Amino acid sequence: MDNVLDSAKSWLTDFFDPEVKKEVQSLIDNDTEELKDRFYKNMEFGTGGMRGIMGVGTNRINKYTLGKSTQGLSNYLNKTYSGEEIKVVIAYDCRHNSDTLAKTVAEVLSANNIKVYLYSSLRTTPQLSFSVRHLNCHAGIVLTASHNPPEYNGYKVYWTDGGQIVPPQDGEIISEIDALSFEDIKFNVNDGLIELIDSAVDEAFINESVKNGNFNASGKDNFKIVFTSLHGTSITVIPEVLKRAGYKNVTVIAEQAEPDGNFPTVKSPNPEEPEALSMAIKKAEELDADMVVGTDPDSDRLGIAVRNLDGQMEIVNGNQAMVLMTRFLLEKQKEKGFKGNEFIATTIVSTPMMEVMAEAYGVEFKTALTGFKWIGKMIKDFPQSRFIGGGEESFGYMVGDFVRDKDAVTATLLACEIAAQAKANGSSFYEDLIDCYVHYGFYKEHLISLTKKGISGAEEIKQMLKDFKENPVSSVAGSQIKWIEDYNTSMAKNVLTGEEKAIDLPKANVLIYETEDGTRIAARPSGTEPKVKFYISTNTSLDSANNYKKVTEQLNAKIRNIVSELNLG
Repeated sequence: MDNVLDSAKSWLTDFFDPEVKKEVQSLIDNDTEELKDRFYKNMEFGTGGMRGIMGVGTNRINKYTLGKSTQGLSNYLNKTYSGEEIKVVIAYDCRHNSDTLAKTVAEVLSANNIKVYLYSSLRTTPQLSFSVRHLNCHAGIVLTASHNPPEYNGYKVYWTDGGQIVPPQDGEIISEIDALSFEDIKFNVNDGLIELIDSAVDEAFINESVKNGNFNASGKDNFKIVFTSLHGTSITVIPEVLKRAGYKNVTVIAEQAEPDGNFPTVKSPNPEEPEALSMAIKKAEELDADMVVGTDPDSDRLGIAVRNLDGQMEIVNGNQAMVLMTRFLLEKQKEKGFKGNEFIATTIVSTPMMEVMAEAYGVEFKTALTGFKWIGKMIKDFPQSRFIGGGEESFGYMVGDFVRDKDAVTATLLACEIAAQAKANGSSFYEDLIDCYVHYGFYKEHLISLTKKGISGAEEIKQMLKDFKENPVSSVAGSQIKWIEDYNTSMAKNVLTGEEKAIDLPKANVLIYETEDGTRIAARPSGTEPKVKFYISTNTSLDSANNYKKVTEQLNAKIRNIVSELNLG
């Protein structure tokens, strides 16, 4: 507690604003537990940059924690690109304080003699990624907490390629940040170095989104879409992208169209949560629409609902959307002809079905750690290869490489193209998905996400993962455990034969069991939320679409057994 108190008292100097000092003193005097949570550690970069609750303290998002990170980034940029005119582009989402925090970040960069392009109002994360290369910037920053609750905000840094920072840049930037005290932050703005940007870059991004996502699908005139931005940034671009691609029957959910950091109509602005799409699905039923699409606040994730075999609106998960989008892109590339350098990609906790499809089409398959920055890094690391498309189970997808992060804007258009063409062909998005299962195997996934808040929650997550590793099960749902992949040690072991092989990926706190029948169970802590996540993947063959419902229930029963056996329910 002494360290916490010392850290808090350091915020009582004249460097800090009077209202900040007043709040810190009040915490010292009246709320020991809250003081501890705010000052027991420094907020760190995780898989998605900095993300946390807004407020006063070293473990909170505020002008000082973001200012210190920006000062460290500025120092690194000035050292790395000495003698160049350094340029950084900044975007921000709909969250409380995003605009003022973005302005603070811009001011600190300018105080360090760095040219800043600052969006004049909120924009999507994929547009920020695009803007880095479009404007020939050295880095980009977006102020967002993605789909987290309203009290959160965050800060993601992008590098010259338009992808999020990865090794070695991330570690080197963190070292610069850690070497600073808060008093080292330069807040003396140089207004001449800050340039507001808007419509010109908007136009370039929209054009590229349509170019990459539009495949001239048939049947657009008869295809009805219900779209919701869930109070976020996608309202600034997705309706226009759909319009320019030829979609005329697009209904926007008006109650959720106004950007609002309180997200008043949803429990969570996360399209992974079924409740988030409930208003749009209700409207789709009223209008007899074909598809629902909803995006998270910064528009990098999308949720999709389509009509199932019974004609009811059903949400497809991230793995299902990814599989169908990837097959569509592979088919389109097949029509043009493969050149032999194409690849698709996903993450270690996403569906193994992606690898099966890659083999079927004769393209390379790459897998990455969780976090889309690793897929972006592949494109940079293999410039001779051509990225077709890829995604992750958590409702993120990227079409081509003009954006180097998950992109709900172009992915929304792609999903509509697939569904409109399917309908014109007498099929549907859902039936095309079932056709994938018939051809490549029926893979069914399930995610269990447990929230554990605060200091005690962090310890509980640590213990759960330790138990999962140190007390391995020998079988799951009647199938022997064959492989244990430990990404902390970068080793995979065949527990039946004793064979060991190295995992050629960066170390990560992930453990995966794989059984003889191909069932996979992965465990990892979230890098952006106080959660521990368990990913279950099962599979079997599907000989005919007619047996889809029966086999679905068999796989669902197997998943329920696994959840029960592992005490995850």
